[in-house]
Order: sequence, then C-alpha cells, then structure tokens
Amino acid sequence: MHYASLAYLICMAYGVDWHRTTGWPDWINTERYDFNAKVEGDMLLTQEQMQPLLQNLLQERFHVKVHHEHKIVPGYALVIAKGGPKLQPNKGAPFHGMIGNSEIRFWNESIKSFALIFETPVERPIVDRTGLEGTYDLDLNFAPEDTPSNPADSKLPDIFTALHEQLGLKLVPQKVPIDFLVIDHADKIPTEN
Repeated sequence: MHYASLAYLICMAYGVDWHRTTGWPDWINTERYDFNAKVEGDMLLTQEQMQPLLQNLLQERFHVKVHHEHKIVPGYALVIAKGGPKLQPNKGAPFHGMIGNSEIRFWNESIKSFALIFETPVERPIVDRTGLEGTYDLDLNFAPEDTPSNPADSKLPDIFTALHEQLGLKLVPQKVPIDFLVIDHADKIPTEN
C-alpha cells in the first residue's frame, strides 16, 4: 500500500468506518506512509484474516493503542417493509461494489454489511434488524442529495422511498447502539523494520 494515511489503515485493521472512530490526533489523516508486508507462502488473505495481522503491525511499528466504547446515538433500524423484501439472492458472483452519487450497487453482500455501506448516504448509523441471512445482489437508484452546489433535478425517488420501493426495506428512526473505536495513542514516526 502506498501513500496511505494511518487513519485509513487503522479503519481497515479494525473493520470500522471513520465516522465510528474518535480520538484522532490532527496529523493522522494527513501524513502518508508506504506499507509493504508479506505473509509466508503465497497465500491470499481475506480481509478478516488480514485484520489481526495489520493490527499487530500497527501496534509494533506505530505503537497504536485503541479501545472500544459503546454509545446510544440517533440513527435508523433497517427493517423489512410491508410487502416483504425484494432482494435478489447472490447467484455466485464474487464480492464487488460501488457507491455513486445516486446509486449503490453491490454483489454478494450481506444485509448487515449493506446497512453499514448505506450509512454514508443517509449520514446516520444503521442497525440491521431485518433478520435476513445470506448474501444478495443489491442495486439501488435514488435522487442525489439536493445541495446548493448540486441541485437535485431527478426523476428518481429520494433515498428512503427508493429503499422501500426497490428493495422492500425501510429505515425506522430510533436510538441505536454503536461501537466506537477510540484511538488512545499512535506515533507519527514508525519504528524501523
């Protein structure tokens, strides 16, 4: 990995999004680093297999120390809408995805992971309460956010309506429990190899 911020690597190592972190030093998102690491043999790692190895690397080289805090915050519960879900089970496609200004498209994604991805456009934490298991191919098209620099001029429904109409899911506003990663310490200059 080249020209990566320590903030990005910490989020990757602990499997959290930046908006679920706190305690960052000012420099952690602006300083850039090059990382080269290799596992023994030619084994390809999944993200879950890589996380503890990356955590160890960050602890050894940057003396990163973190802890978790649970908070109750305003957010949404993702539930099945009246009429039931309109989801397409994955038919063997590998994981792949994209988030655009007015589209979210993922293949081979769990609803729990989709809820985390969906937090970005709604700008609130989401807890999956659908009870749905397995993986799905998800394609959601919605009107982009109406802002002064990007006025909405779309025939597409707003994001909440699109979620209901296209996927058979809905967001219910409520207080939700969130796990925050607190950065207690990180060195700006890593130790040598």
